[in-house]
Amino acid sequence: MRIQRLKSTEEPPMELLLTADPSEENINEYLSNGQCYVVKEDEFIIGVYVLVHTMRTKMELVNVAVLERYQGKGIGKKLIQHAIANVQLQGYRFIDVGTGNSSIHQLKLYQQCGFRMVKIRRDYFIKNYDEPIYENGIQCRDMVRLSILLQS
Repeated sequence: MRIQRLKSTEEPPMELLLTADPSEENINEYLSNGQCYVVKEDEFIIGVYVLVHTMRTKMELVNVAVLERYQGKGIGKKLIQHAIANVQLQGYRFIDVGTGNSSIHQLKLYQQCGFRMVKIRRDYFIKNYDEPIYENGIQCRDMVRLSILLQS
């Protein structure tokens, strides 16, 4: 397995990205000014993440997705660790991520990777998505914001 930046001539794995964010409009917006990285196994994309520059000293991890049959094998953790190292190598001081209040497994994973909760955006998913989102038997209403202060 290797993680590499998607070339501008390559199509992003939209179906996989949609598993982490149900809005194709949002995905297209952050892909247009973001950096898309994929992990492949035998030339087949099995995972993806997208970084977006948000401030002079900050990047945001806006999408992380792994094919369902590859979940639970540490690939998501490797993608997040790669993103953190990548942001640090690019000279940024912070990496942020936002996830839903109902994203129990993602909240655990981000914290295991060193992210700390910094803010809650109440009713974010109610206001910004046309259809209600449910995960783990919970309605996704609020965005939980997490961040890491990187070593300089």
